Amino acid sequence: MEPSPQPRPARSRTQRYDPHSLLDVAVRVFTERGYDGTSMEHLAKAAGITKSSFYHHVDGKEELLRRSLERAMDGLFAVLDEEQSQRGRAIARLEHVMRRSVDLLIREQPHVTLLLRVRGNNDVERHALERRREFQRAVTKLVLQAEEEGDLVPTKDARLTGRLLFGMINSMVEWYHPGGGLSARALGDAVVQVCLDGLRPRT
Repeated sequence: MEPSPQPRPARSRTQRYDPHSLLDVAVRVFTERGYDGTSMEHLAKAAGITKSSFYHHVDGKEELLRRSLERAMDGLFAVLDEEQSQRGRAIARLEHVMRRSVDLLIREQPHVTLLLRVRGNNDVERHALERRREFQRAVTKLVLQAEEEGDLVPTKDARLTGRLLFGMINSMVEWYHPGGGLSARALGDAVVQVCLDGLRPRT
């Protein structure tokens, strides 16, 4: 005769209804089902609470989407504001932005993943996409400056170069798994080497 299943440890109300944990649940469901395909019923079920309990902590799913996308974008712009992103030769600043963007992706992978999957179907998504374009313009500017300073081979389209550089970083959301044995520093080194070595002038 099989033993009776042991009851799961009871969660405290604080854990179950914590706004941060509800955001984590929402981001996971948004990523799996798509934002438009997710209802508050889906979110409440995934969290194991009632819709009324969910609404006690948030105004609705749009608030959760906004909080997640802002978390990812605020992290990227914080990287641009760091001293190492502001001073020195452009190539060094570009490398710093790339390495720190890898750090951010690893630290905030669920939120970055959601950011990369939005398509501008509502005001919150459109605002996030505009901020992404603003970030990309800053990267393009660094690429152009590095070319002008002779640290990168001039290309026909610096904007395309910048998009390709960060396209490699963004692709990590599809295959990177925490605890897989690769540190943020090792990944940053690999990205910089693969992305930039082919663009550096040959001596």
